[in-house]
Parts: sequence; C-alpha cells; structure tokens
Amino acid sequence: MNTVTTQQPAGGRIYLYKRYERFWHWSQALLVITMLITGFEVHGSYHLLGFAPAVRLHTLTAWALLMLWAFTIFWQFTTGEWRQYLPTHKKVAAMALYYSWGMFRGAPHPFRKTTQKKHNPLQRLAYLALLAMISPLIWGSGLLYLFRAFWPSLGIDRWLTLEWVAWAHTAGAFLMLAFVIAHVYLTTTGHTLTAHIKAMVTGWEETHDDAPGDPAVPVAKP
Repeated sequence: MNTVTTQQPAGGRIYLYKRYERFWHWSQALLVITMLITGFEVHGSYHLLGFAPAVRLHTLTAWALLMLWAFTIFWQFTTGEWRQYLPTHKKVAAMALYYSWGMFRGAPHPFRKTTQKKHNPLQRLAYLALLAMISPLIWGSGLLYLFRAFWPSLGIDRWLTLEWVAWAHTAGAFLMLAFVIAHVYLTTTGHTLTAHIKAMVTGWEETHDDAPGDPAVPVAKP
C-alpha cells in the first residue's frame, strides 16, 4: 500500500478502513454480541440455549476475543494505528453540541475523517473509557470467575467473594451493552442511515463539504 500526500477532497471518497481493520471490527462485534447473549442467559435473564451450553459458548467466545485482541494490539502498534485512539480536547464541545442538538437541525458536521484522524474527539474519549474502565472490569472479573478453583491456593478467597465478582462482571456487562447500543445508534448518524456501516464493509468513506478538513493529508492507496 502506497501513501501519498494530497489535497483532502471536499467531496468523493477515501480509503479509510484497511482489510484487517474491518475483519477485526466485525469479528469483535460478533464475539461481543455472542458474549452478551450467553452471559445474560447464564445470569438467568432468559432461557435460550440452556445453562451449561451457554457457559461453554460464553467461555469459548471469551478466549476467541482475547486472541483477537492480542493480534489486534500487535497490528495496532506495528502499523501505528494506535495513534488513532489518543484522546484530544480539540472540538470536544463542538462534537457534543452537534450530537445533542446540531444534527437534529441539519447543522454541518464539525469533524471530517481522514486517514490520519478516523475518530472524532468524542469517539476517542469513548474508546478510552472502554479500554480503561469497561474492559478491565469485564476481563478482570471474568478471569476471576474462570479460575475460581485457584483462589484458595493463591489466598484470593481471604479477601474476595464470588458475589462481589458476580456484581462486578454484571456491571461490566451492562456498561458494554450500553456502549454497543450507543455505537450502533451513532452508525446511523451519517449523511445516510447506512453510510458509516457501508464504509466499515467496503473500507471506503464518502466525504462531503459540510465539515472542515485539513489542507493536506496523507491518503492511502489500496
């Protein structure tokens, strides 16, 4: 893949999401949804697969997601894509105003995506919250659940009960569910209802002149 510096187009499209990025996104979405469905069944919210099959599928899916994250972290750091998630305070207020008021009144979008800036400031903060709060809560409590048999030998059962782990894991699950719902809703806020979803399928993002862009940005050629 070659990278050239060119004028950011006022209209047209740019190749924004690489193949592995799209594979990771949709694989993660499938695994997370599977974990939510099986997790809430294990919790007793409904009956779908049965308790034992739900536990097995939930555990298998968790290990698959951990493997996917391991490969993705490696990919993020070897390609430099990790920089896309660095938080910034620029345009945070503008994005909050747009999402809460402006987009319902046809206001122009205050942020334009580029190959160097794929996520707006609020998205970066949301991903930071996911990585710094929700993920550690879910994975920490989940691994404690999974390796409960080793608690006595490690002395963990002296200061921690399974009830507290269950509460923590359930709280993390509800936070993840809220994140997924918000994420799905925001995919519908493009210039068309499915524009953002289409971009994550094909890799190509349509650009429009309703948002300010950088005068010159590197554009990747697929």
